[in-house]
Amino acid sequence: MVRLNEDKAVVQAVQEGLKRKGGYCPCRIERTEEYKCICREFRRQIADPEFEGYCHCRLYYKSKD
Repeated sequence: MVRLNEDKAVVQAVQEGLKRKGGYCPCRIERTEEYKCICREFRRQIADPEFEGYCHCRLYYKSKD
């Protein structure tokens, strides 16, 4: 299950950064398809049934259940 971070301030800051960068991760310098939200790194983590944790910029959290 993937959900937004429970910290509303983090969510707001990251969403504002996404708007400024046209949907690319605000935590990364480069604007490549790899860093388009939801980034390739987190999509791979989501696919791993054993992974539990936040995406790179902490916008999303993936739990095992």
